[in-house]
Amino acid sequence: MSSEPVATTKPLSANEGIKSASNFLRGTIAQELLDTSTGAISEDNGQLTKFHGLYLQDDRDLRKERTKLKQEKAYGFMLRVRLPGGHCTPQQWLVLDTIADKLANQSLRLTTRQTFQFHGVLKGNLRPLIKELDKVLLDSIAACGDVNRNVMAAPNPERSPVHQQVHGHARAWSQYALPHTKAYHEIWIDDQLVAGGEPDVEPLYGPTYLPRKFKVGFAIPPSNDIDVFSQDLGFIAVVESNQLVGYNVVVGGGMGMSHGNAETYPRLADLLGFITPDQVIALGTAVLTTQRDFGDRTNRKHARLKYTIADRGLIWFKEEVEKRAGFTLGAIRRFEFTAIQDPHGWHQGVDGTSFYGLHILSGRIKDIPGWKMKTALREIAKVHTGDFRLTASQNLIISGVTDIQKPVIDAILARHGLTKENLQSGLRLNSLSCVALPTCGLALAESERMLPDLIERFETVLDEAGLRHDAISLRVTGCPNGCCRPYLAEIGYVGKAPGKYALYLGAKYNGTRLNKLFRQSVTVDESLALLGPIIKRYALERTAGEEFGDFCTRTILAEEAAAAASAASVAPANA
Repeated sequence: MSSEPVATTKPLSANEGIKSASNFLRGTIAQELLDTSTGAISEDNGQLTKFHGLYLQDDRDLRKERTKLKQEKAYGFMLRVRLPGGHCTPQQWLVLDTIADKLANQSLRLTTRQTFQFHGVLKGNLRPLIKELDKVLLDSIAACGDVNRNVMAAPNPERSPVHQQVHGHARAWSQYALPHTKAYHEIWIDDQLVAGGEPDVEPLYGPTYLPRKFKVGFAIPPSNDIDVFSQDLGFIAVVESNQLVGYNVVVGGGMGMSHGNAETYPRLADLLGFITPDQVIALGTAVLTTQRDFGDRTNRKHARLKYTIADRGLIWFKEEVEKRAGFTLGAIRRFEFTAIQDPHGWHQGVDGTSFYGLHILSGRIKDIPGWKMKTALREIAKVHTGDFRLTASQNLIISGVTDIQKPVIDAILARHGLTKENLQSGLRLNSLSCVALPTCGLALAESERMLPDLIERFETVLDEAGLRHDAISLRVTGCPNGCCRPYLAEIGYVGKAPGKYALYLGAKYNGTRLNKLFRQSVTVDESLALLGPIIKRYALERTAGEEFGDFCTRTILAEEAAAAASAASVAPANA
């Protein structure tokens, strides 16, 4: 197959025209921010602000009421911070905490890509918010959009020198892959366009950037805490004699799909080859630019790297990457993933400090009566001399804690009742959800707001079966785009309509096998009626060490497949 991009007679997607005409992501964003007659911005600028880390949303709970009153939708923005590897200082935390109270909806949310999101940010508060981020060396550029997004990495550099090295490589790639446009600084920091000077150039992306988003993550076996096979580009650390010798590279993962469209599907990344640590930037550049030049720019539902590889083949893709990188990839080295769960409670680091893993359901940090997590973490940030680490499972790690600080932090956690957050069921500790309603415009069903009740109902069944402390992964998403990676869950709920979900079963717990569709559309009540007997059967029939996803694959899904095959074989005779 030719290594030259193929010209197409199909019209480019509308987003390609928007990017091309945007003057390197400026559009008319600055002018529209001055318009106080509306809380919204135009659709075209709404596409461009994604590159700046912003999504225009509205409170869908208020739509009917405001429509009845002939009022504009309750518009607000979601702003996502760029935070490579999930690293945050106490000083940054305190600013983020203040921003949430003064300029957003009083809560912080930890995402499944190890960063923060603010919700309910009014248009007039966008510039003040971003300026506050800038004061503590944070930004939101490239947190969304058709570029390299927030880079994920194993969150605990204190665990070993290898963790420190890998975290450094993740941060280096994040910095290298940033867009070069000055538009972000002009619009949000300087409040004015820069006159004169050198014109913008995007050496890595070009004027139309990538066909679609591009996600990168670094994993360190035996933990697959970042779901490396869900990434467009993943690096799996290879450690020999306690030394980082390189990375196994995986390409073409992606979770998004559309209901009823068989041409869209979740996909696990393919193993591509082995590289040495000094080859990370060159390899990343080769993969990204190959996707830039060959990704589908006519159909955004077919624009991710996973479809480029599926269409052209892994052999072609590897040859193209090697040509661009200037070296041949080595043979895949041995590795094994055994877990995805974050460490909870106190642990010792190799540097002599300690770190504390705090479970946060759905990553939502807020104060409610009798449970003041936001207040507690603010108090910790005021005395903490280490760091905070966000995890891909929406949890928080308080890292670099000295022996002197440990009892102080312990007392704050205990005073606010947060130590009990880690004394939860194995299902709860392995649960994720996206935001969904009321703010996400794509949501078809509830997710974050329904998860607590769903878990409680599951826990009743688990207690009856004696499985309360077994690690079972549960993920709920409000639509099929897969923000919380539901297709890698042993039990996955994917929103289809209000109160209705597609139910998936049978992923490998360690994130190396996708689940399969079990029921097309069920209510929560119907799902629990189906899953209750399966959970109890699992308790009685599982083999030694068998995880729930493996059990479902071996029994429930296999039995249904056999029954379907049998029914198909007799259908002609009965026709």
